[in-house]
Amino acid sequence: MTRPIRVLLVSSHPVPNQTAVLRLLATRPEVNPLVAYCSLPSEARGQNPEFLTKQAFDVCLLDGYSWTYVPNRSLQPGLDRFFGLWNPGLVRLIRQHDCVVVYGYAYASLALAVITAKSMNRALILGTDVTSLASPSPRRWRTWLKPGFYRRIFRLPDVVIVPSTAAFRFLCSLGLPPQRVIITPYVVDNDWITDQASRIDPIEVRRKWGIPPQAPTALVCAKFLPRKRLSDVVQAFAMACIQDSYLVMVGDGPLRESLVAECERLGISQRVRFLGLIPYSALPAVYTSSDVLVVASEHEPWGLPVNEAMLCGTPVIVSDRVGAGYDLVREGETGFVYPCGDVKALTYILREVLPDRERLRRMGEAARKRMKTWSPRENVEALLQAVEKAIALKGKKEPTVYR
Repeated sequence: MTRPIRVLLVSSHPVPNQTAVLRLLATRPEVNPLVAYCSLPSEARGQNPEFLTKQAFDVCLLDGYSWTYVPNRSLQPGLDRFFGLWNPGLVRLIRQHDCVVVYGYAYASLALAVITAKSMNRALILGTDVTSLASPSPRRWRTWLKPGFYRRIFRLPDVVIVPSTAAFRFLCSLGLPPQRVIITPYVVDNDWITDQASRIDPIEVRRKWGIPPQAPTALVCAKFLPRKRLSDVVQAFAMACIQDSYLVMVGDGPLRESLVAECERLGISQRVRFLGLIPYSALPAVYTSSDVLVVASEHEPWGLPVNEAMLCGTPVIVSDRVGAGYDLVREGETGFVYPCGDVKALTYILREVLPDRERLRRMGEAARKRMKTWSPRENVEALLQAVEKAIALKGKKEPTVYR
């Protein structure tokens, strides 16, 4: 093509981790991108606690790139149900573009975009972060149906983009050809977070928390939901019994009261700080003022707090169910990985490293260095590779460049 490839990126709603990617993509001459949002931050999100922390996003998500809002015609709009998004205006937009990138399939509008792109013979890219058949849903029938559903849905696009090695391996295990799966690294705005972290005075932040400057401090930054297994962290922190140590809990959710009660029962309430929801713009201060981040989830396809913490020079401890562990955590160098649910293993890691702040400082520097090659730049390069390959496959010829 002599003109830029017209790329339509269909997304349910704006999210902070994509903003830097979209701004960088907008500078590339190879493509003419337009983002189609099916809902905007000001719209109701429903009652699903999974979207609780969205209200803490206080950074600009809509500047620096071309986007449009496609009116939502759902009778019950919201992000907590499949038919909460119904945006028929996507059909007209898809007709005007050469390549369509659809981020997910959890809503009726995203399914509509996939079907429309296929029927109009547009190059189609489908994005997913799925890493296993496991699901946070208690409905077992979903797990039984997933293998067949996944094999069908991922045959539809020309290329599938995934954010992690874990997702890549999972899709290949379902029989999807590896050459049709491209890793577009799951990233945040590295430059913005690094810049914000450089401005922080950790001593002042800790003073506000009521934590001494030299006290070993572990951090949790998560929704207070069962799949996050925050009770594991509370128990491990109590069992580690590290002198003068503190645990900082950032977030909120249905389990807040039970976690507070558990801290009281374990006799650690005086050393645990529940900070509630923190605005996104203030998170770099939280990471920079902590010694280590713990992510204990049993279902976490990626885990963006890992990116954010490492950019702030904070090493991480993650369960083996956290997708980011495969790509970002180098054992003993940038963090640690332990078997999900193994409280004794988590206790051992905390007991070994939390008192050694000099070791954690060195690991934090290694973590910061690791993030230099897991950035929006790598994401955009991989996305352009996916677009080029999808266009070539749709034209039944090999791409001119396939890195």
